[in-house]
Amino acid sequence: MELWIPITIAAAFLQNLRSALQKHLQGSLGTRGASFVRFGYGFPVAVLYVAGLHLFGGFRLPQPTLGFAVWSIIGGLAQIYATIMLVYLFSLRNFTVGTAYSKTEPMQAALFGLVILGERLSLGTLVAILIGIVGVMTISVARSPLTFSGLFRSLATRTALIGIASGAVFGISAVAYRSASLSLDGPNAVMQAGFTLAFVTGFQTLFMLFWMLATDRSEIGKVIRSWRTSALVGLAGVVGSAGWFTAMTLQQVAYVRALGQIELVFTFMASVFLFHEKINRLEVLGCLLIVAGILGLLFL
Repeated sequence: MELWIPITIAAAFLQNLRSALQKHLQGSLGTRGASFVRFGYGFPVAVLYVAGLHLFGGFRLPQPTLGFAVWSIIGGLAQIYATIMLVYLFSLRNFTVGTAYSKTEPMQAALFGLVILGERLSLGTLVAILIGIVGVMTISVARSPLTFSGLFRSLATRTALIGIASGAVFGISAVAYRSASLSLDGPNAVMQAGFTLAFVTGFQTLFMLFWMLATDRSEIGKVIRSWRTSALVGLAGVVGSAGWFTAMTLQQVAYVRALGQIELVFTFMASVFLFHEKINRLEVLGCLLIVAGILGLLFL
């Protein structure tokens, strides 16, 4: 098994855990605060991770370039706004459906990867990604009458449009991170990914901190008071991001993000067992289609 596969599955699980914790925090912190904890509490962990790789792993620190900084900032800003949209989605529909709309990302990431990096995909990979997207669309209409007009109405709702936009911006973020990591001159994928992660989370922390200072300083106090849960969000987020960054340094973004749709399976489990939300048959069918797309991605 190629290394990027188990790394991606672990990252998807941790991302789902982080999203579940952020959903829990949104009620007390608001959308901005619940988004900030992912970066603010994760940054120290990212720095310690890079320091550990350097001091105990013996990996030299990469030399950043202007191109690295530009791609990192583009990716960092895109991830901030995509995260805010995703957290906001949780207040519009249930946890599973809110996440499902953002899972149109793999196809959008494939397009961005082609345009920005010139990365091409095999026919089998495109078919597997499309099967996964059909699964996402099935989930999106699971609470509506199953008709063509119902499908188009569902895709034209505010929830769907925000979710699809979130997936697009996450796709831009992923391609930018791969570009940033690949621009570093070694020493290996793990250190390149870790260094990129530390730089990006540092930038994101400062950006959002100044944003909250300028717009709502009381939110900073709420973030500090919720440090127990917030620290878990930061830890799960940064460890998961280390996995994503490493996988995307090793493999094309479209492959990584398509396999990452397995997160929706974890989301169903969280939705049922943590939030006690009801799941209907079409949502189960959509989940099975996503799994089929993942299996096709791995074996086609």
